[in-house]
Amino acid sequence: MTVPKLAIRPGRIEDADDIHAALLGIGEAVGETHKIASTADDIRRFGFGEQPAFATLVAEISSEFAGMCLYFPIFSSWMGRPGVYIQDLFVAERFRGLKVGEKLLREVARLSRDAGGVYLRLAVDTDNVKAQAFYERLGIAHSRNEQVHKILGDAFFAFAENDDHPEDR
Repeated sequence: MTVPKLAIRPGRIEDADDIHAALLGIGEAVGETHKIASTADDIRRFGFGEQPAFATLVAEISSEFAGMCLYFPIFSSWMGRPGVYIQDLFVAERFRGLKVGEKLLREVARLSRDAGGVYLRLAVDTDNVKAQAFYERLGIAHSRNEQVHKILGDAFFAFAENDDHPEDR
């Protein structure tokens, strides 16, 4: 049996529809599609252009979209070194088991390393046991001494606007 050739390349603006479809696929896998408010236009607007908010790598097998990794640079003030944050990793169902996800992650790690990076971070949905096991197998361990906190939507906007001490400005 011939193993299909995997190609990994930087995402391009014309990949926005596939990237967004992958995000919907992640949402479906964890039963949270209803929480996805982004559109392919958001991907085009914020991922490409003069100041992209993120980068993507796209995996293709026989010129067919096989998966993607959406990531962005981060910095550790304690280490004094940059790293990379993996926001989303997706592999199309028919290409799972071919190490597409692992190869995407390794390529992002190489790109970060080549830019001076020394670490990789990501978050996994609490209920996504398969993804947790996948990352653990690759040596990307759960950090037991950290907890994610977030504020979003109306609460975020209210927080950004509320200033109890205007004299401190």
